[in-house]
Amino acid sequence: MIEFQHVFKSYRRGRNILADINFRVSAGEFVFVSGPSGAGKSTLLKLIGGLEPASRGSIQVNGQRLDKLPARARPYLRRAVGVILQDTHLLFDRSAFENVMLPLAVQGQPWDSAAARARAALDKVGLSGKEDLNPIELSGGEQQRLAIARAIVNRPAILIADEPTANLDHDNAQRIMNVFRDFNRVGVTTLIASHDQDLMARYATRTLRIDPGKFADSAGTAPPPDAGQAPPAAARTGGGRAEPGFGHPGESA
Repeated sequence: MIEFQHVFKSYRRGRNILADINFRVSAGEFVFVSGPSGAGKSTLLKLIGGLEPASRGSIQVNGQRLDKLPARARPYLRRAVGVILQDTHLLFDRSAFENVMLPLAVQGQPWDSAAARARAALDKVGLSGKEDLNPIELSGGEQQRLAIARAIVNRPAILIADEPTANLDHDNAQRIMNVFRDFNRVGVTTLIASHDQDLMARYATRTLRIDPGKFADSAGTAPPPDAGQAPPAAARTGGGRAEPGFGHPGESA
């Protein structure tokens, strides 16, 4: 669950990037965040991921109020929230495989199971066979897919992605959106910031629209990602199917 109550965000006493934002996203929802460049889409995602603090207001993520979260609890928040930013923050002194392994190594996961999960994540985003390459040897679109693999390998309860298909061709954009849909079907709450109107028409079941001085919450036109399948709640309690090599969201082993 994600909840914003009267949230404001400004930088260095400047104008409010976000002003009096209020919304609630229930567990298992699939939500798009739209709006023009500079309206605050990326900022909103960073607030959810705990990467930046709000200037005013209350933000709750997974039942935790972020401004009250003690420092020792922040690593657990980062495990629960998979973050994919436009700046991929890849490590260029490590291979693609090592980049994806890193979150699991930090957790102390056994090497064999961690390696299997890392390879499954790379395969999921279409990078199988490129495990040994350095990120600098990958195209911009491949680097973006590598960042997505790193975000999903941890089996997060929440996925937030900032323009995840911006550098991808049509086929790979479709592939990545299907990855997000597959994870959403097993209960992963998903928020995607995008300018792509065609993408939102195909996938959005709900849209948070940010414009300068305005905020709107509206239903999308796409069918629910779990249409014809078990509801996300079933997946979250173990009744849904898990993606091969990943298991259910939130599992640590």
